[in-house]
Amino acid sequence: MKKCRVFGQFPCCKQVWLAVQMVRRSHSVLASSGEVFRLIRNGEAVTRADIGRVTGLSRPAVSLRVSELLDHGFVVEHTDGPSTGGRPPVRLGFNAAGGVVLAASLGASRTQIAVCDLAGEPVAAAELTIDVEQGPDTVLTLLMDVWDDLLGQIPAAPIRGVGLGVPATVEFAHGRIQSVRVMASWTGVAIPPLIARRYGVPVFVDNDVNVIAVGEHRAVYHDEVGDMLFVKISTRVGAGVISGGRIQRGALGAAGEIGHIPVRDGDGVLCRCGNVDCLDALVSGTALLAQLVARGRAVDSLADVVALVRAGDAETMALVRRAGRRLGEVVASAVNLLNPAVVVLGGDMADVFEHLVAGVREVVYQRSTALATRNLRITPSKLGPGAGVTGCAAMVLDEILTPEAVDTWLAGNPEPAPLR
Repeated sequence: MKKCRVFGQFPCCKQVWLAVQMVRRSHSVLASSGEVFRLIRNGEAVTRADIGRVTGLSRPAVSLRVSELLDHGFVVEHTDGPSTGGRPPVRLGFNAAGGVVLAASLGASRTQIAVCDLAGEPVAAAELTIDVEQGPDTVLTLLMDVWDDLLGQIPAAPIRGVGLGVPATVEFAHGRIQSVRVMASWTGVAIPPLIARRYGVPVFVDNDVNVIAVGEHRAVYHDEVGDMLFVKISTRVGAGVISGGRIQRGALGAAGEIGHIPVRDGDGVLCRCGNVDCLDALVSGTALLAQLVARGRAVDSLADVVALVRAGDAETMALVRRAGRRLGEVVASAVNLLNPAVVVLGGDMADVFEHLVAGVREVVYQRSTALATRNLRITPSKLGPGAGVTGCAAMVLDEILTPEAVDTWLAGNPEPAPLR
């Protein structure tokens, strides 16, 4: 290998220069408009000159890609950048207002509906009571009508995608409901085509607890921990598993079904799944209501249960604490298996968190390993009901704002996307 005449080092400067050019050319091949968008969105390149340096693209190529992203509303220009003399550079930024995402988290008792910007922030929202057992035709039509009403309340912007969470097992790849006990009339129904028929955009569907877990993690824990277990205790019981910063759905979307894990000393209670003493049949809000009614208490909803606890009703507090211990049995096993940094308790029963978590902690710290619980936190949800909408929006944005998805959008829309 030839020495450099200037520095007397190996390899020759010319060889270094050639290697750099090869790297720059390889970046140029990869630097599509979608890749340029990623750099701008992440703040890695905020001027045209930055983009050229990072990617090795020529000035005309950078200009072409930036113009395409500007025309389609993915980025915006700012002229408030620092100046080193002369005209300040034009800075580029992610345009959160360049479109909207339709999001809804369907629950067994209530539904959160929103229109969000491309940063996942709601710009219009509504809450409804919808009986999901009415079936997909009725529920989805009502849901889309509400979205249309919300869209009419905000400035016009292209719809980029739709995200929906449902209280049932979902085959995520196809958005198909796979449940015979909950939402039975939805079983086998692929939801995305039904919604895409009206809006003509990508539609993503997942289990309601998964989207809630994603929302809670993204908004609260994203920069802090990568491993989290979210447990929802409401009308029913379920869990969402975040591992390495990503939701874990399992092979067919059935991950997190902790509600159908049997617990000890359950008195032989029959679960809706056909088994006996499942967690859902013993500690869910529905189960607690049934237990109180059997004791002659006048309760009609989970709000009544929460009110009794807050009023200091000893019998109700004892039931909630026992529910917490039973929940703790299953959570302890999950902690040993998954080693999360934080366990978040959400859902309607989280409103009596202190009484519920006392039972959970009692069993978890007894039965989980010392290492798994060394720094474990068990906390209430910080987002509350809003976590579902946040998670639905994040689920969509994670799919539609990848470089590949942006390139596909641009290829299919040579002209700027029409506003609704």
